[in-house]
Amino acid sequence: MDLKQEFRKLKRYYQENAFEKIFDHEFGIYFLKMRSISRSNILKELAKRLKFDVSGISGRDLFEFMFCKNILNEEIDDFIKQIYDMERKERIKNEDYVYSQLYKLKVFDWGGFYQNAVEQNIVNNYIKKIQNYEELCSSIENDINPRVRGYILCSWYNHWTSILIEDMFKDHLRLLPTVGLIKKVDFFWKDFPFDLKVTYFPDRYMQLKRKGLNLRPELTELKMFARQQNIPYDKNANNKDIFSELITRISEDTSKESKEFIERFHRIREEIILNTIGNPKELIKWFYEEQGIRRFDAANRFFLVLIDLKNLEDSWKLKRNKKLLYGKINDFLDNNKDMDFEKLKIYFNWQDKTYVTYATILFIIKD
Repeated sequence: MDLKQEFRKLKRYYQENAFEKIFDHEFGIYFLKMRSISRSNILKELAKRLKFDVSGISGRDLFEFMFCKNILNEEIDDFIKQIYDMERKERIKNEDYVYSQLYKLKVFDWGGFYQNAVEQNIVNNYIKKIQNYEELCSSIENDINPRVRGYILCSWYNHWTSILIEDMFKDHLRLLPTVGLIKKVDFFWKDFPFDLKVTYFPDRYMQLKRKGLNLRPELTELKMFARQQNIPYDKNANNKDIFSELITRISEDTSKESKEFIERFHRIREEIILNTIGNPKELIKWFYEEQGIRRFDAANRFFLVLIDLKNLEDSWKLKRNKKLLYGKINDFLDNNKDMDFEKLKIYFNWQDKTYVTYATILFIIKD
């Protein structure tokens, strides 16, 4: 087999986001692992370790050259772990500080702005660059239009919590971390590549399940009850603010009717969530099928779904709950050491085409 030709084929698949072709290729996992360490300085370190002469190889050709050496899987795994451990030691030094900064965020509100409405330099120069909460707020107040404040704070929170959660997975002895950024792969589980997706119980999925039970949307139910009980609220606010105001007002109302309504409201939520946990493949399929065009892919995914059972709207806070996340993630990986990945196969439809992928899901619940 001409490894040069196979490398170029795999490189083309990678550039075209054709990950199903990479996963099916004999050298696909090998390519992704090498892609993880494709920075020139890291590849040169690997070459030195394996006694390969790369003195005449240019930086742009080094990845292909090392790939064609067909390095043993064990050699690559050991090297990746060594590089990851070195980089991880630096992040660990700063971990407690980052957690303390994340706890300063009191409200998670995108403010109606999303990625298309924000310049990329905001992401690069504020969200990914600044760790200190006060410094971030100061920069926003002085440099940025106040209307995008919510977007920046939420993106900052998601960026740093995602790094911390990824490290919890990558630290586990049964997983092989990626080192550099690889599209659609965060770690390998028994040589199975997974893209980690941290999310919450979807509001649209909740409404879908309510519809299946012949129930009205949650916001409609709240408005109807408020009208019946003469509970005032700001009718000119957006739906999110109306929802937040009504659920707070009704929860704090001391009347028997309000207590019974809110208990029933939360009981229905809990029943839908627990039923979903009992049949997770339906939600996994929904996650794939409800992707937008810009972000569509059929990569293998590990879904981490965070749920505050008593207050779904506060589920975002669980992303910084180190003790809860660490314990549940490690318990899951420890208890599934003999995972049969064939049982994770998912078939889903997207734009009149059927896709096949592999995915698993872990629900982390705060009661």
